[in-house]
Amino acid sequence: MTTRRIEPVSFERFERDFGGFSADLGGSFARYGFAVISDHPLEQARIEKAIAAAKAFFALPDEVKRKYVSGVGGQRGYTPFGIETAKDAKHFDLKEFWHMGRDLPEDHPFRAFMPDNVWPDEVPEFHREIAWLFNALDGMGRKVLEAIAVYLGLDRQFFDDTVDHGNSILRLLHYPPVPQDGPNIRAGAHEDINVITLLLGAEEAGLEVLEKDGGWLAINPPPGALVCNIGDMLQRLTNHVLPSTTHRVVNPAPERRGFSRYSTPFFLHFNPDYEIRTLPGCITAEHPDRGQAPITADEFLKQRLREIKLL
Repeated sequence: MTTRRIEPVSFERFERDFGGFSADLGGSFARYGFAVISDHPLEQARIEKAIAAAKAFFALPDEVKRKYVSGVGGQRGYTPFGIETAKDAKHFDLKEFWHMGRDLPEDHPFRAFMPDNVWPDEVPEFHREIAWLFNALDGMGRKVLEAIAVYLGLDRQFFDDTVDHGNSILRLLHYPPVPQDGPNIRAGAHEDINVITLLLGAEEAGLEVLEKDGGWLAINPPPGALVCNIGDMLQRLTNHVLPSTTHRVVNPAPERRGFSRYSTPFFLHFNPDYEIRTLPGCITAEHPDRGQAPITADEFLKQRLREIKLL
């Protein structure tokens, strides 16, 4: 295991030194596919309320939780333990989760791509707190994309109308205690499908990133920091200038096996009809054109959901 760490980039620089913030954030993404953002404006007390609501839901009996299995591909509501399997993995992940997506008006053309959210009656505060977290992370993600745009030499607002009605997902994850050794781990090695992922620091360790030398780098952000990583859609758009890095969640050390792990990744997506077409400025001698055909965000998403057995 390498002892290197990803140095945090302070979000306080977003206002006073946007160019430097963009350069350091983009440099971390280019090097690792990941960045750690400290001093972000998301209210910690409100984050803790949302996580408490998630914990209350996962503590419900299994038959109650299963009432909220909804729709196709786990897009909304509850996905039980033992379903999701990393691409090419033989063993399912040791997790259960809940999905919330974007709320759209009745007449919105993207309703064909985004089903209605469902909400558990048994946890009254769940809807309020989880919807707050979705919107807070959605807004934060757009700010991160401003910095990425400038790093890539694009207009600062380049991504605004590519994600304003994106098929984004807030995932509430529960990894139960791991009673014994076995072939399954909490989350098998995988890459994210989407544009960028924003992840609030989990109470329990386990997140690791595959380094270019083949070693695994543990991601242990400072308390209150935000971890952000590049997804496959942005990797494809940027011709791999910004890499979508393989990562996993390993099982805990023996002394922590009796503890659950909770995390709340926000998968920021392009609008369903956005065409992912290689940015001309990302084709260079160092990054020759990979010849990837344009594809809509929705079709790309469907391809990948089939690979991980959610569709």
